[in-house]
Amino acid sequence: MGRVVYHEQKHLAYIAGLFDGEGCVSYVRRPTKRADRGGKTYNQWYIRAEIAMTDESIIKWLHQTLKMGWSGPKRYHTHNYKPQWRWSCGYRDCYILAKLLLPYAKVKVNKLQEVIKHYDRKR
Repeated sequence: MGRVVYHEQKHLAYIAGLFDGEGCVSYVRRPTKRADRGGKTYNQWYIRAEIAMTDESIIKWLHQTLKMGWSGPKRYHTHNYKPQWRWSCGYRDCYILAKLLLPYAKVKVNKLQEVIKHYDRKR
């Protein structure tokens, strides 16, 4: 896929555990109106992996370790929540993440497999 980064097994196992407990993998196709294409509606894929938690140091470590995606504070419309931090990646980065975590995942296996199949079909 272009970028090859070495990851220790213990880090991947820990990250897979974080995803199983705190993470979300989205693999959804939904209609999107495209103003740049004359207002036509297209069925567009949204492929994304995300972890949100209150421990900023873990989110920063995750971003530095994986060397992909983005991280930052989670924004709320009200101020009634404890501050959270979020790491997220999408599309091809999500594919790379799915391939890295699949051997260690327990809960999110099906979603990770869907992302992998989506991109492997295109090859």
